Amino acid sequence: MVHLVTGMLVGPVVFLVVFFLLVTTGSLLITFPLALPVAWLLFSSARVLGHAERLRASALLGLDLVDPVPPLERTNWFARLAERAGSTVRWREIGYHIAMLPVGLVHGLIPLLLWSGSLVFLVMPLIAGSLPGGTAKFWWFEIGPGVGAWLMSALGAIGLVVVAPWSTQLIARLHRAFTRSLLGPTREMEVGEAVTRIEYSRAAAVDTAETERRRIERDLHDGAQQRLVALAVTLGDAQERLGSDPERGRELVADAHREAKAALEELRSLVRGIHPVILEDRGLDAALSAVVARSPVPVDLHIEIGDRPPPAVESSAYFIVSEALTNVARHSGANRARVSIIRSGDRLVVEVRDDGRGGADPSDGTGLVGLQNRVDALAGRFHLSSPPGGPTTVLVELPCES
Repeated sequence: MVHLVTGMLVGPVVFLVVFFLLVTTGSLLITFPLALPVAWLLFSSARVLGHAERLRASALLGLDLVDPVPPLERTNWFARLAERAGSTVRWREIGYHIAMLPVGLVHGLIPLLLWSGSLVFLVMPLIAGSLPGGTAKFWWFEIGPGVGAWLMSALGAIGLVVVAPWSTQLIARLHRAFTRSLLGPTREMEVGEAVTRIEYSRAAAVDTAETERRRIERDLHDGAQQRLVALAVTLGDAQERLGSDPERGRELVADAHREAKAALEELRSLVRGIHPVILEDRGLDAALSAVVARSPVPVDLHIEIGDRPPPAVESSAYFIVSEALTNVARHSGANRARVSIIRSGDRLVVEVRDDGRGGADPSDGTGLVGLQNRVDALAGRFHLSSPPGGPTTVLVELPCES
């Protein structure tokens, strides 16, 4: 209602400014040089007013519009003016400001009349007798004290409870559509942005998979593979000595047994790093409790997610927290960290915060690029705050529609 009523005030103002500059520009085209500064002022004013209208729609209608006006590419003043004149989205802005005069007045007056009229009808039994002539005069009938006034009051109550609110919502939706059509991106722009986001997410997913492959390869080569090689050498040596030196052979077999158990533990750790069984069986809370228990830095864990998110989101949240805590232990010098995971509507919000030295930079190879890729692969949002001196906060939002 506030947006629609303020539109009644904003509409005439933006119309007068833009329409005056548009007419002036058109009238001065016969003397072309004189029209140029007015045309520049027209596009600049429409740009500022359009930005203000997007902010007003965002604040009062909850309509977050991506600014569709591309940045100017040319450097010459005249060329930039020509670029403005050839921009369809800038002319759509101008069209919005001109259309705001009738649209703003109609969209504001209708709900205003419905609310005020319903309120007057509601109090009709109280005011009908005090009006001139003792009746309320309408176009073709009069209402005086009595049954007619109470009937009007009942209609006013219905208007206040049903008609005025629903009409306001309907007109607000119409105004949202009007604003989106002229101040928002076109369908082609939205499709292009969606394709760009999908391509970026796909590239991020590929990068994440390649990073995981290399990590698994490195862990196998440096860990389990080396132990298995040592195990094979030890067993071969034991086989040769069992006949000539049984005591030494038994010692070598015992060493091989220890190596086999160590290799098995290495493989279990590697499998747990790929997809921990506890995560699949018991969910995020139990899996991260195990991660927190192994962390060398004390960690406070708070999880409030209700129903379990989709498996891909749950797995990503697990590895994001695991990798973030690894960074905390290796690079931050922190004394304490806190992990919070909260389900907010259709998004899973993950925050990892530590009291370390700060100054984290993704370009330093601290694993932050991997975190960013995991988030991008799910079309989520990643934010890092790490001023020098700390604290460092990693904030992630992952979409998790059921």
